[in-house]
Amino acid sequence: MIESPSNPKLKRIRQLLDRSRARREEDAFVVEGLRSFREIPEDDIIEVFISQSFRKDHPDIQGEIIKENIFNHLSDTQNPQGILAVVRQRHYTIEQIMRSSEGLLLILEGIQDPGNLGTMLRVGEGAGVSGILMDRNTADIYSPKVVRSTMGSIFRVPFLYSSDLPDLILGLKEEGVRIYSSHPKAEQLYFEAEYPKKTAFLIGNEGRGLSDELSSLADERISIPMMGKTESLNAAISAALLMYQYRTQRMKKRSV
Repeated sequence: MIESPSNPKLKRIRQLLDRSRARREEDAFVVEGLRSFREIPEDDIIEVFISQSFRKDHPDIQGEIIKENIFNHLSDTQNPQGILAVVRQRHYTIEQIMRSSEGLLLILEGIQDPGNLGTMLRVGEGAGVSGILMDRNTADIYSPKVVRSTMGSIFRVPFLYSSDLPDLILGLKEEGVRIYSSHPKAEQLYFEAEYPKKTAFLIGNEGRGLSDELSSLADERISIPMMGKTESLNAAISAALLMYQYRTQRMKKRSV
C-alpha cells in the first residue's frame, strides 16, 4: 500500500495530471473514475491505482492501493471515485482517418475550453465522425478535464494535431473533401446546404472564431440562424448542430 504523498509513483501521477509536457514526454495520461476506467482498452492500461474503500467495494478490480486520504488529495476530481489509471496515448495518421467509411471530419482551430473539446469528441462519436483534426493551439486532448468530458469517446474517435492545418486542409480538398465554415453573415443556412459524403466542418476559437487563412479555405460558408440578441453559439453546440445535420442527410439518402 502507498502511504506517503512523497511516493515517486504519486509524484509521477501528479505530473501527468498537471503538465501537458509530462504527458507528451511519457506518452501517457491519467483516466479517473469507474465509468471511464471501464471504457479503456485493456492493452492501453499501464498501471491502475485504487483507494482502500474502492478495493473493498470492487474486489474484482485489481490495482495498487493508495491510502484513502492520500488518494483523495491526489485526485483531480471534486468527488473521487477511488480509481485512476495511467494509460498509453493513442496516435493516428491522416491516412488511417481517411480510410474510415463514414467521411465526416471536424477541423478545430484554437479551441481552448477543455469542456468544449471533450464534448465535441463525444458528440462526434454520436454523429459518426471519421476523425477530428486540430491545430497546435487547440487544448491538450489528454488533459484531465478533456478526458472526463469525452465520457470514453477519446478511446474510439480518431484524432490528430497538425502543425500546418492549412496544408492539411489543402490535402483533404485534393482527396475530394468539401470544406464548410460557419459564418454569421453567410446567406446559406446550415440546414439548406447539401453535404456530400466527404464533408469537413471548420470550427474556430471560442472568442475569435476562425482565422482569415483557414476561413478562406472553405468551399462554402453556412450560417446558423440566431434569434434574439445572442450573436453566436457555444463552439461545441455549433459543431453538434452541423455534424447531426450532416448525419440526418446521410441517413435520409440511405433510406430512399
